[in-house]
Amino acid sequence: MFSYRHGFHAGNHADVLKHTVLIAALQHMAQKETAISVIDTHAGAGLYRLDGDFANTSGESKDGIARLLDTPEEELTPALRAYVQAVRSVNQGKGVKTYPGSPFITQSLLRPQDKLRLFELHPADWRALDGNMSQLDAGKQVEVLLEDGFNGVKRFLPPPSRRGFLLCDPSYEMKTDYGRVISMMDDALVRFSTGTYAVWYPIIPRQDAHDLPKRLKTMANKAGKSWLHATLTVKSSKLRSEVNDYGDTGAAKRPGLPASGMFLINPPFTLRAALKEALPQMQKLLAQDKNATHTLEFGE
Repeated sequence: MFSYRHGFHAGNHADVLKHTVLIAALQHMAQKETAISVIDTHAGAGLYRLDGDFANTSGESKDGIARLLDTPEEELTPALRAYVQAVRSVNQGKGVKTYPGSPFITQSLLRPQDKLRLFELHPADWRALDGNMSQLDAGKQVEVLLEDGFNGVKRFLPPPSRRGFLLCDPSYEMKTDYGRVISMMDDALVRFSTGTYAVWYPIIPRQDAHDLPKRLKTMANKAGKSWLHATLTVKSSKLRSEVNDYGDTGAAKRPGLPASGMFLINPPFTLRAALKEALPQMQKLLAQDKNATHTLEFGE
């Protein structure tokens, strides 16, 4: 079964894509004074130790955020530089041992008038999230909810200010998540047609994953909404055989997550240019084999 509990994959290439997009979008939206309501449907624990048990199990951050941290900031594109600075901001000194998930990244970008609502259904992650966010002393600005985010968002749409950003990045461990994303987005566009919606998804050999961005594109076009679709591939998804110390070939194994995508409806108009510049650098810095690539599509 495909597993994507946040803690095991903190700081990997998918987080680089997702959080770079998140920061670029929110920075643009914050240029207007009107309050922004931000909703995170699958918030996770909020903070992750890169030297902890979960992250060490996969070691994926070494091929993700660590590669960017090894690159001089002045050589990074503005979007990637902002992302690296957000990660460094939760760490003291030169080293980076803690990775901020989307709740901490988002909260760091909030202004006094903005609101953040975090949904998390996993009991252990919810307790960790609640404890981690309480450190920020954000008061009523941040609300941590032990609820199913797919359903919970309904009562917060539309927000009073009529300006909102929703991030949806479920684990997709259950095949029904793909359909629930579509149902939630369809309902959200009826309730709040001008909101900015961002959906992260894994690019894996599964028909549901292949169809998700197509269905979102069809939905956006039918609603007459602009959209943006960015993908990052860092390696081949083909099965590979491992050779032991004796030269024996073992059973074929599929590598970890090879690629992921971000699909946005009503994206900030500046995001396309930011990603057009950042994606080639992501591909170059995060490539794990010759199959690394990226795509950027958009519709008006």
